[in-house]
Amino acid sequence: MPANNAAVTYRKAYRGNWLRVASIAAFFALWQIAATLSADADLLPGPLRVLNSLRDHALHGQLFFHLGMTLQRVAIAFVLAMLAGSAIGILMGRLRWTNSALDGLLVIALNVPALVTIILCYIWLGLNEFAAVAAVAINKIPTVAVTVREGARALDTRLLEVGHVYQISRSRRLRNIILPQLYPYLLAAARSGLALIWKIVLVVELLGRSNGVGFQLGTFFNFFDITSILAYTLAFVLVIFLLEAVLFRPLDRHIGRWRAQ
Repeated sequence: MPANNAAVTYRKAYRGNWLRVASIAAFFALWQIAATLSADADLLPGPLRVLNSLRDHALHGQLFFHLGMTLQRVAIAFVLAMLAGSAIGILMGRLRWTNSALDGLLVIALNVPALVTIILCYIWLGLNEFAAVAAVAINKIPTVAVTVREGARALDTRLLEVGHVYQISRSRRLRNIILPQLYPYLLAAARSGLALIWKIVLVVELLGRSNGVGFQLGTFFNFFDITSILAYTLAFVLVIFLLEAVLFRPLDRHIGRWRAQ
């Protein structure tokens, strides 16, 4: 029976991987067709031309430097937002008075445009790295808090009572009872958060940094270099696919096995 289950799981994973590859291949095929039919090759370059541009920027340009600067800002802002947002979300989900006190502020923070936060951080804190990272983290913290709050509300109270009866320390309860139940919500917040942070970091770099992918995109825009814009975008996408394959999918499978037990 376990062998049959394993075979079914393998077939599902195999079919899912082929569907992903097929959808991506279809996208590139449609892109190539649109580029071929376009009256202006510079306005819509084909995928092969973009790949050649990506290779040139990687070998002879500053792609890795600017991509590295962007990744550094993304990583710092991501960690800060996840830590602060998770702490706020757990408190709001478990303590009614905290939820009542912070709910209105959370709604305001969720609806303040990211561009406003970025501009205010640059004005108040200066055109520096601290302001750039702070603007990104501030924009992401509310969305993490909302997701984790829902997870904290859904915690199994019976497990919490068992921990209380056996007088398990708060740190062990957090590590062994609360966090395992919050993993799916934390993973959802991380995935959506990473996608949001990428976008905000680019705006931050476009407005007030002298390096990074966002800065480069602004430079290419000034020269109407659409091929380079798409090449840098493709590099960005490849990094996201790598993170998905190396980090998020293994975590997702691990969480799925834990919940199935």
